[in-house]
Amino acid sequence: MPVQSPPLLEPPRASARASTTVPAQRGRPGAPGPKKRKRRKDPLWARLTVVVGAVLMMTSGVAIVGSKALISQATSNISQRNLLGGAGKTNAEGGADLKGPIDMLLLGVDARQRWAADDVRADSIIMLHIPASHDQAYLISIPRDTEAQIPAFAKSGYPGGVDKINAAFQAGARNGGGWEGGAQLMAQTIKSMTGVSFDGAAIINFGGFKKVIDALGSVRICPKQEVRSIHMSYVDGKPMWNADAKKTGKPMTPVVHKKGCQEMEGWAALDFSRQRYGLDNSDYDRQQNQQQLIKAMARKATQDGVLTNPIKLKNLIEAAGSTFTLDTGGVPVEDFIFTMRGVTANDLTMLKTNGGTFNGNASGREALSQETLDMFHAVKKDKLAEYVFYHPEVISNRK
Repeated sequence: MPVQSPPLLEPPRASARASTTVPAQRGRPGAPGPKKRKRRKDPLWARLTVVVGAVLMMTSGVAIVGSKALISQATSNISQRNLLGGAGKTNAEGGADLKGPIDMLLLGVDARQRWAADDVRADSIIMLHIPASHDQAYLISIPRDTEAQIPAFAKSGYPGGVDKINAAFQAGARNGGGWEGGAQLMAQTIKSMTGVSFDGAAIINFGGFKKVIDALGSVRICPKQEVRSIHMSYVDGKPMWNADAKKTGKPMTPVVHKKGCQEMEGWAALDFSRQRYGLDNSDYDRQQNQQQLIKAMARKATQDGVLTNPIKLKNLIEAAGSTFTLDTGGVPVEDFIFTMRGVTANDLTMLKTNGGTFNGNASGREALSQETLDMFHAVKKDKLAEYVFYHPEVISNRK
């Protein structure tokens, strides 16, 4: 399945979150902290080859073989970009170290070879919250059709306006903004809407999930209902994109994902997680299916001992290729991994927004409910566990 890598971007420009002079000093006693975190600059790091949202979760909670030095070597060719702009945490919000809660923005982008790189919307918008205890993690999906006030963005010349929230990525990426600009505008939009600032972010090309799942062999997915793919069909028993299948001129048989737990190969798991038409709750069910996929990947890696075997872990990281772009706010990836080592796949809780169904505003457009806004307020205050305890209905029942 052909995918398109993010466009090459210039090194992060100096900004409130970036420094072009000195590396970040995280946690150095007595050091005067800048208003925003300084960005680590390391010429050894090229493209991201680790699965954020999956591998960063999977590489925690197990007896990792080796030390930080080993993990550092395995991730030495990872590149960090400035994906947050002004939406990164200030030192006052705990941005100076990893001792407090960690909030990451995970953006899934469905980029294909025949599409323009700057004309892509964020197909999946997920917030990863890890409380200060670092023993639990939560995934919260923001509906892609949520009406949002998107701020003006000078880098792409976007004047600002009201649109679906997934359009923020597209607006930031145009006119030379690139995927870096798209992520920055998305992060700023979400911060304005929810009040949550971020420690890091990742852009995940959906094709990368296929590569990683293929490296794992398969993942166990449990569809709640049968769903027919609108993206893929079989031609001579081989799954293909519909556009490519039509070009063959041969009979096409629709791909149908059956109800019930099953082992899925990479292409099938990816295709299933992208479906929304025909599902009982449309995009809300898709959000839960995408969360389920991330958790299934984490569970599979843990169960198969991938993360305790340096060779298997190396193969998994390499499988991700150049599909991911990462911003950890200047924190080395190995520090993120070891900070979250107390979290396992079983500690990954998937949460629903808007009660798992459409919530319309006065204009009949999608909007975040007050309950959901309260949940994000709990994220900001690092009281999400307490909120979930008193509002168990926000927990997704997906396995």
